[in-house]
Amino acid sequence: MTHRLHLIAIAALALGTLAACGEKPQTGAGIRSDAAPYAGTGSNFTEPGWKAGDKASWEAKLKARQQYGQNEYTRTQTK
Repeated sequence: MTHRLHLIAIAALALGTLAACGEKPQTGAGIRSDAAPYAGTGSNFTEPGWKAGDKASWEAKLKARQQYGQNEYTRTQTK
């Protein structure tokens, strides 16, 4: 009886191990667009002062966002 339980446990463990190897490949089939990112989306929800198609303005807004909005060192306040 215990021999049969050991075989069942080993079989379940083997199936569980093999199931972990069945991950599907991630091909990165996200949104594809031929337009440049600074071309805009046509949405009304844009940053004030940015005009769609203006690459220099796009880069300046990204640089400011990275420096002031996403940089934890500049967001923390010293006492």
